Amino acid sequence: MYAATALRQYQSVNVQAQVFETTPHRLIQMLMEGGLDRIAQAHGAMKRGQAAQKGELIGKAVAIIGGLRDGLDMQKGGELAGNLDRLYDYMTGRLLQANLKNDPDLLDEVAGLLREIKSAWDAIAP
Repeated sequence: MYAATALRQYQSVNVQAQVFETTPHRLIQMLMEGGLDRIAQAHGAMKRGQAAQKGELIGKAVAIIGGLRDGLDMQKGGELAGNLDRLYDYMTGRLLQANLKNDPDLLDEVAGLLREIKSAWDAIAP
C-alpha cells in the first residue's frame, strides 16, 4: 500500500517537473498522452466491470480533451482550429456515450481519433 502511494507521489512530482521544464509543444503532447492513457485505463475498468473507476477515468479523459480544446487559438488557427474544436467536441460526446452505454468500441473510436491528431502533432517540429 505504501509503495503504491509513494509511486503516485513520485509520478506527480515527475509530471510537475516536466511541465515546468518543457515547451508548449511538449505540453500538448503530454496532454494527448495522458488522454490516451486515461482512455486505455477506462477500457480496462469497463472490461473488469469497475463502473466507478471507469466513470472517473472517462471524466479525466473528457477534462484532458477539454484542456486541448481550451488551448486552441481560434484567431490564429483559422479553419484548422475550428475543425479541431468540432472534433474535440465530438470526441467528448462519444466518451460520454461510452460511459453511459458501457461501450468499449466508443472508447476505441476516440482513442483512434486522438492517436491520429497526436501523430500529426508529433510530426510538427517544436
